[in-house]
Amino acid sequence: MPDGFSAGDTAFVFICAALVMLMTPGLAFFYGGMVRVKSTLNMLVMSFISLAIVTVLWVLYGYTLAFGPDAGAGLIGNLDYLGMRGIDLNALTGTIPVTGFAAFQLMFAIITPALISGAIADRAKFAAWSLFVALWVTIVYFPVAHWVFFFDGGNGGWLGDRNGVIDFAGGTAVHINAGAAGLALALVLGKRIGFKKDPMRPHSLPLVMLGSGLLWFGWFGFNAGSALAANGVAGMAFVNTQVATAAAVLGWLAYEKIRHGAFTTLGAASGAVAGLVAITPACGSVSPLGSIAIGLIAGALCAAAISLKYKFGFDDSLDVVGVHLVGGVVGSLLIGFFATGHVGQTASGLFYGGGLGQLGKQALGVVVVLVYSFVLSWLLGQAIQKTIGFRVSEDVEVSGIDQAEHAESAYDFTAVGASLARTVAAPAPSAAVPAEKTEVDAR
Repeated sequence: MPDGFSAGDTAFVFICAALVMLMTPGLAFFYGGMVRVKSTLNMLVMSFISLAIVTVLWVLYGYTLAFGPDAGAGLIGNLDYLGMRGIDLNALTGTIPVTGFAAFQLMFAIITPALISGAIADRAKFAAWSLFVALWVTIVYFPVAHWVFFFDGGNGGWLGDRNGVIDFAGGTAVHINAGAAGLALALVLGKRIGFKKDPMRPHSLPLVMLGSGLLWFGWFGFNAGSALAANGVAGMAFVNTQVATAAAVLGWLAYEKIRHGAFTTLGAASGAVAGLVAITPACGSVSPLGSIAIGLIAGALCAAAISLKYKFGFDDSLDVVGVHLVGGVVGSLLIGFFATGHVGQTASGLFYGGGLGQLGKQALGVVVVLVYSFVLSWLLGQAIQKTIGFRVSEDVEVSGIDQAEHAESAYDFTAVGASLARTVAAPAPSAAVPAEKTEVDAR
């Protein structure tokens, strides 16, 4: 191997890549538990299909567009690595092989469009969604990843490398990007039947909690792995991830108790995700004390933000806007206040003597990615809706999208129904035979 190669760093990044891959099934469980029974499988597979589509596109042209040599002005990579050909297997990104870096970044590309799916739960055609994923990563995610994540000594991406926007692990490229797209699609597809009238409660809070736990677990790979080395910056990112997430749970639950009078399980799970989102861009530039502040602020603000869909009348089914868009904006902007200047990046925020300069840079990144993603996502959604149709029919939505789109159901209730029928039809226990004995025999 070439000079500078580190087996330890390489192993660390590969493990982190696997953790990030696990986040997509975790997201599927998180979203799948939040929908009604009749949409469970559809919600699961909308996340799962991203693993297949984005992986193939990443090899064909995604990697070269995102991380190929800059084609000009920091806007997009060139086509040198189409099909991932021409990559020197001995070349390094830092102390790890380029192929390891490509595998790690692939997992980011996979989960980002999957996040969008929660905004249009219960009403999207699976084929239309799959087409949207392929088009969206091509014209939105791959260029934005180049803007934010590609560094080349000041000649890389125009937001991160050329303009100093700090985004350690994807607050803009992943969460604001996905949240803005989710808002656009929610507007294109319109409201679910029964929005604001039917309760539409989560069908399985245990699944939601399982998904939240898997996301929390995988997020250590997401954030710490972005250091691309097993070093002190990775350690601080790991600590900050845990601290901010814990604080966000407390912030969300405190808001819930004050506003609604109860601490909910769904609130705890959602608060954790909000904290994970907010600390993602900041975990390599703030201290643990700053992480507590970011988590508390994000937890409370995201809890308040989920009510925006009722106020403004857009149906963001699973609160992608309230959690990912708002959480990403909060975390990205708070870097301008809490960046210490001596964690992973040298820039300092307002509270550490850096003035308002870094806050201005962060605002630039937030606005540019939000507007770009929203506009392009809205246009893509409209194009698909007017050609092959994006939204299922009213009958399908009411009867259940799982059967119509996938010819399956998440749960088989036939055995339960048969058991209940036998119970109703069975004679009452005789006085001579104890009821407990009859129940045991029946089992």
